[in-house]
Amino acid sequence: MDIGMDKLLFAFGITLFAGLSTGIGSALAFYAKQTNTKFLSGALGFSAGVMIYVSLVEIFAEARASLEQFYGSPKGYWIATAAFFTGIAVAALIDKHVPSAENPHELRDVTDMKEMTKNPVLLRTGLFSALVIAIHNFPEGMAVFASAIQDQALGISIAVAIAIHNIPEGVSVSVPVYFATGDRKKAFLYSFLSGLSELLGAIVGYFLLLKFLNQALFGLIFASVAGIMVYISLDELLPTAEKYGEHHIAIYGLILGMAVMALSLLLLA
Repeated sequence: MDIGMDKLLFAFGITLFAGLSTGIGSALAFYAKQTNTKFLSGALGFSAGVMIYVSLVEIFAEARASLEQFYGSPKGYWIATAAFFTGIAVAALIDKHVPSAENPHELRDVTDMKEMTKNPVLLRTGLFSALVIAIHNFPEGMAVFASAIQDQALGISIAVAIAIHNIPEGVSVSVPVYFATGDRKKAFLYSFLSGLSELLGAIVGYFLLLKFLNQALFGLIFASVAGIMVYISLDELLPTAEKYGEHHIAIYGLILGMAVMALSLLLLA
């Protein structure tokens, strides 16, 4: 597959942007005396809205079009649907085998963590969260990179959705490490490194693109990623948003996220 240097640099750049947004969450956590639960609730709802809208309206549509182009209709549609639910199943299996106390999507209040200062269990939680997030970010990096190569506007949309999703994940890594060690630099470093796996996914994606990428593989990857993002939104982001705030704040955030993503897709069309 022949990829121009400008397109290549753009794809790597937005993948890096999406991954390093974990560092934004880490920095925000350090300067918050305690978690602003209403803001956190709205932000998580917003992130869920962005991810659900872009997954169902844009990513799955692209996957279906690619698979129908390769396999024809309706076979391509069936395969896209199967890949979508396979992505959901994979995300569910990962979450099932991650203890809830150490799951990076199970956000905890900063004030609760202060009570556990210097607790080695809290440090283990942060390090485990960093590892799990790194594993989650790897296929996301491939998805951002592949989408940017195929369609720059779509790549930007997916990168923005993933970047918003990664911000609270950065908090979930840095806060427990910080309150366990008292070292801001170490907490930021672990959060930062967990986001770099997004770029690693893009590098692997680059070598795959050179040899194996066709419309079928592109469609399968995209449909699966759409399923993963929808599962994360419905099973983790929205319930957590409701836990940390009022029901309507989470829903307003959800709707706003959808509206912002819809507007961005219209402007980039």
